[in-house]
Amino acid sequence: MARSNVSQYFGKGLTPEQFMDSMEKNKEAFRSWYDRFAWKDESDREYFASLNHRDDLRVLILAADWCGDVVRCVPVVFRAMESAGIPTEVLILENHDALMNDFLTMGSRSIPIVIFADTGGHVLGHWGPRPAHVQEVMVQFKKENPDREAPDYQDKLDAARAEIRARYGEGTGIHGVIVKELRELISGL
Repeated sequence: MARSNVSQYFGKGLTPEQFMDSMEKNKEAFRSWYDRFAWKDESDREYFASLNHRDDLRVLILAADWCGDVVRCVPVVFRAMESAGIPTEVLILENHDALMNDFLTMGSRSIPIVIFADTGGHVLGHWGPRPAHVQEVMVQFKKENPDREAPDYQDKLDAARAEIRARYGEGTGIHGVIVKELRELISGL
């Protein structure tokens, strides 16, 4: 069950710029995705810009620099939240076990997790660890492979990871997908 209040984490995280500056792994790849971000749909850009009048939202992102999904997704979240003017902090996974345990994905610690809360810290919703059409691969894999000790488990996991990479694609097309999912989530808050 996801935590219902995260106010104790406000002010404990890194700003997006501090996170990017402090990265020890994947820094260049992360910065490249961040720098290459461009709005795929003008209505999405306008929507996120329109959120600047809202001062009732806060975002906490559970992340780590070693995670490929963080590298692919979080730069897009940063750009969207910048446009929206929503205060955003990054909480490093390894330093926030209790919070991570409240936002498990199918029983696992998967990141990034983007938590939307009001100014009082009440959780309104969360996104992650991947765009839905990418995450479908892992959902199916876990359903079909419950036994982690099976002799072919690792081979099947490697195949699932290859399919995940394929669904992310080579370019920035996934950015528009992430933006649409974030917009849908925020629109319901």
